[in-house]
Formats: sequence, structure tokens, C-alpha cells
Amino acid sequence: MEKFALLTEWLRHLGIATPTNLIRPGKARTDVLSTAHCSDYIRRFSQNQLTSQELRRMGLPWSEGLVKRTLISPNGTLMAAHLALQHGIACHLAGGTHHAHYDFASGFCIINDLAVTAATLLAQGKVGKVLIFDCDVHQGDGTASILANETGAYTCSIHCDKNFPARKAKSDLDVSLAPNTTDADYIATVDTHLQQLLDDERPELVLYDAGVDIYTHDPLGLLNVSEQGICERDHLVLKHCRDKGIPVATVIGGGYDDDRKALAKRHAFVVEEAHKLFAQG
Repeated sequence: MEKFALLTEWLRHLGIATPTNLIRPGKARTDVLSTAHCSDYIRRFSQNQLTSQELRRMGLPWSEGLVKRTLISPNGTLMAAHLALQHGIACHLAGGTHHAHYDFASGFCIINDLAVTAATLLAQGKVGKVLIFDCDVHQGDGTASILANETGAYTCSIHCDKNFPARKAKSDLDVSLAPNTTDADYIATVDTHLQQLLDDERPELVLYDAGVDIYTHDPLGLLNVSEQGICERDHLVLKHCRDKGIPVATVIGGGYDDDRKALAKRHAFVVEEAHKLFAQG
């Protein structure tokens, strides 16, 4: 949990996050969450009524604080998407909880903010096609499952094959990478598939999961991508979206490191690249 506060603090230190562009979301409405989740599941989680087996799968201890944060975070991604549609870019300093399924939590993920945002925007008629471009090291199984029958949402997951979840779901496009994949091959893979998807699918919005657990020393990653490689990935994803005039909203996705300050700085890369490309032209 500490990394989220450290991320905001670091971006303030850099002068990127300011009182004029830092916006705090409120709690998401139940009807919004229900666009992608079972309302009874949401109720049982909120009231601490999940079974011990469900809690084990969630991977987190239940608390009032967890409930509060869980019900706010998806609204941050939804707000970022709305802001991106207005301004071309917006970065949520959390989000990417892509293992949450329709009626159960998994892998530290309780509410799937990507699925909620895509389903809500499509239901509202704000967009006709959303591309979820998920570059977290783990497959976005929950997102793929929830949106499997949503024709307006295209799910792409570029992930390490030999990693969580053991049983993969079926995204519209899954790109599995071998363990120890290094910068050059990783960047080329991301670049090739993103350009093709932007040309073929012509999305009106991209939701970009900029997970930093691809980092070579991430304990849950298994890939061998450097910090420079992460920066290059974020730069090319945002630049392709900008050059094609497609709004893009980013979420931070996964990242695990006992050095929380170093981890927060890694999560800041995508915001720094957004600032360079959009704020400074």
C-alpha cells in the first residue's frame, strides 16, 4: 500500500503532479461496479461476508480500509478515462486490478477497474470501441473473462507465459513471452502488436496497463527488462496513441519490491513519459 502515497509524493517532487492537475476520485457507485461485477459479490465483500476460501484467493486480509480503497480505485480509472477523452491523456496513480473476475477476487485484485471502465463507457455511449492494452507481466485473465462477450471492448495482454495465473483466460489477443525476455525483444513485441491493433481496431480510447513487474529484479516478474526498457515501452505506447490522435488513460498495474521508493519511481515512468509527450509536445 505504501507505494501509492510514495508515487504521488515523487511526482509532486518532480513538479509533474500539481494542485491544478491532481484530482481525487470518490467512491464508485454500485450500479457502475455492477456493469462488470456481480452485485451480490460486491455486497458480500463490502460486508466482510466472503468465505475463507474466497479470502485466500483474494490474497489480502479484509479490513474497512481495504473496502474504502477498493471502492474508490475503479472510479479513479473511470475518471481518468473521461479526462483522457477530453484532454488526450490522463494517468491514474493506481488501478490495473486485472485479475478480479465477475464474482470473485484473485491475485490481490477485488474489483476490475479496467473492465468496469470499459463496460461503463460503452454503456454510456461515450465510445464505440475501447482497446485494453495490458502490459503487466501477468495475464489479465479477469479482464478477458468479464469482457469476453463485449464486442466494443478489445482485450490484449502481453505477459510472461510461465507466470500467474496458472490457468490463462482467452483475451482477444494474448501474446505470451518466454521467461528472461530482454529489452530488445520485449519492446519489438509491444511495438508491433500495438501498431497493428491501433490500425486494425481503430479504438476511440486506449486503456493502458503499464505494469512495472516486467522489471528484471521484480520478485514476481520472471522477465528481464531494464528500467530503461520500461521507459521505452511507455514512451512508444503513448507516442503511438498521441500520433494517431487516440485518447489514452494509463493505470500503474503490478510492481513488487521491498524498496518501496524505488518501486514508486518505477511506477512514475509512465506519468513522466506522458508529461514529456503531451504537456511539452
